[in-house]
Amino acid sequence: MHPYENIKISLLTKHKKENVIAPKFLKMLNAEIIHTDAFDTDELGTFTRDKARYGNQLDAARRKAMIGMEITGLKYGVASEGSFTSDPFIGLLPWNHEIVIFIDNNLGIEVIGSSKAAAMSSQSKIRNWKELAKFSRLNKFPTHHLVLRPDDENHPVLQKGISNRIVLEEAFNQAIKLSKTKKVYVEHDLRAFANPTRMKNIAKATTDLIQKLKSLCPNCHTPGFQITKIKAGLPCELCDMETRETMERIFTCISCDYEKSEFVKKKKADPAKCDFCNP
Repeated sequence: MHPYENIKISLLTKHKKENVIAPKFLKMLNAEIIHTDAFDTDELGTFTRDKARYGNQLDAARRKAMIGMEITGLKYGVASEGSFTSDPFIGLLPWNHEIVIFIDNNLGIEVIGSSKAAAMSSQSKIRNWKELAKFSRLNKFPTHHLVLRPDDENHPVLQKGISNRIVLEEAFNQAIKLSKTKKVYVEHDLRAFANPTRMKNIAKATTDLIQKLKSLCPNCHTPGFQITKIKAGLPCELCDMETRETMERIFTCISCDYEKSEFVKKKKADPAKCDFCNP
């Protein structure tokens, strides 16, 4: 029996993340998520910049998990935190990185799941209703909610959670009246319940976390035995030169530091991935 089967795990969230996190823990680990919203997680930071984030992404996730454990009195806690930036490939597309952290106060360990994917996190300055209608049409509104504020991204007056056309039009009319530049700043509402694309990425990060939790150290049987290093150098099938393709993965225990090396099953790399054969 896995050490985390049948345990109860706290989850602090006010943005409906329990809808994707709880089913994963139940199905993959037979563990029960105890949801609480007794603390306003917006106090630890908002995507609309009206409240600065608590520390970095990991700091905020860890703090949420610890507060949830304090509220519920449980020794196990889970929480998630997201960040948004440009994609790492061409630097032009919106990109979302989600982490989900699990804390075990009994063993004094934490394990982190992660997922990175394309995001719905666009923004624009618009001058009239026609431009706003076009923006909303191109950005999956109303399933993905919007935020409006006068002038720019720093204006203190804003309306979040806009999820239908009537409210959108009312919010636009209010914002344009307050605008000194006669422009309205529109952006995606990035809270999990308001952004289905992000919610899917949280689910993927949760899967990654649970897979790590299910992996036990061969030496001390602590959960979270995971890949910590990847070594490239798989030889090219054509010229036999080293490529940047993965040749070896190294797993490390988070408790006793036991390491295990695992070579990939593939013996040779595709010449298309070789810098010498295909520069």
